[in-house]
Amino acid sequence: MRQPLADKIRPTNLDEVIGQEHLVSQNKILRRIIDSGLVNNMIFYGPPGVGKTTVARIIAEKSNKTLYKLNATTASLKDIDDITKNLNTFMASDGVLLYLDEIQNFNKKQQQSLLQYIEDGRITLIASTTENPYHYIYKAIISRSTVFEFKPVSNAEIKKALKRAVKICEEEYKNIKINVTEEAYDHFSASSNGDVRKAINGLELAINSTSPNSNAIIDINQEVAVDSTQNKVINYDVNGDSHYDIISAFQKSIRGSDPDAAIHYLARLIKADDLQIICRRLLVIAAEDVGLAYPMAITIVKSCVDSAMQLGFPEARIPLAEATLLLATSPKSNSAVKAIDLASQDLESKNTGDIPLHLKDAHYSGASALGRGVTYKYPHNYENSYVHQQYLPDEIKDINYYFPGKNKNENIIKEYWEKLKNS
Repeated sequence: MRQPLADKIRPTNLDEVIGQEHLVSQNKILRRIIDSGLVNNMIFYGPPGVGKTTVARIIAEKSNKTLYKLNATTASLKDIDDITKNLNTFMASDGVLLYLDEIQNFNKKQQQSLLQYIEDGRITLIASTTENPYHYIYKAIISRSTVFEFKPVSNAEIKKALKRAVKICEEEYKNIKINVTEEAYDHFSASSNGDVRKAINGLELAINSTSPNSNAIIDINQEVAVDSTQNKVINYDVNGDSHYDIISAFQKSIRGSDPDAAIHYLARLIKADDLQIICRRLLVIAAEDVGLAYPMAITIVKSCVDSAMQLGFPEARIPLAEATLLLATSPKSNSAVKAIDLASQDLESKNTGDIPLHLKDAHYSGASALGRGVTYKYPHNYENSYVHQQYLPDEIKDINYYFPGKNKNENIIKEYWEKLKNS
């Protein structure tokens, strides 16, 4: 069976690992653990193709333990039972190192089946996952493990891996030279989204599908690189961690009044074809982050959202961009969300008391006999349609929930309000 190029260039020691300097460079924590030979339970978390499996293999080879590998996508409780049956045999005299790939696909019962063996040290677990372990992995396993986050690999580091792959191919082909332009290297790197394996696969396809010229040279230019790579895949799963990360970055960029970042994250959400979540989030932002600083924003955003829903993609991107830029460049106020959150907190933590009698419903016979509405003052009967009277329950009558934001619109509201109450 033909070995994929990505496997041929797989590092065999930590010095060859591409990226992840924060973990495996000299004196970093994971490097120190591996060099000590005292391997503990670990969870490797990060996107595909960034070296999680590679580092796990290097650890396994340096360990004296019996190595087992399982992929949680296809493994079952029986597979775990088959491993545990060998724990007290000569085959596992130094213990077992279990490399469990995609652990997030194990259900709670499957994960729990490993606990007793992890606790007594008969199994040392190295698990990898592309999802946030704090969301998907059983807490008892998390508490017994060290979590290491693997980052997407930079374009510069990916180019190093690509050039190493070209050298390996030339050594294998012997009489054929492979010439890859810098523009092609840049494209393979940029289109991989930090995934070394994806970049190598694109390069391998380009090499295998390009015939040598009369000088026995395989020329890989940018055009060939583009033909050999699929559309760039954004790390986005509607049920996964990246979903919430992009939405969070989208709202925080608008809240921070950065229109360029806001449009960038909007483009990511559009790439994922996630129209519903974009529309919902824009409406939330209009109320939560712009609020009373520009009250008309939510009306305009609602019109843009309705237009986007009616148009569908690709045209929906235009009103969505309009709404995003409007919100990003609008004045900001969170006074509305702060007010409702403070009021909600009081309902949970205080005895807020009964509604004042004069505010209670009086539209029925006998209401006046109960004192309902008897002393109510109808504001429109007074100058400027305002009269001072108590509206909050006695227990919280002096409390304030709304604090005007420091923006032009709320300054006007505040001035009007103070003038009215002091008149």
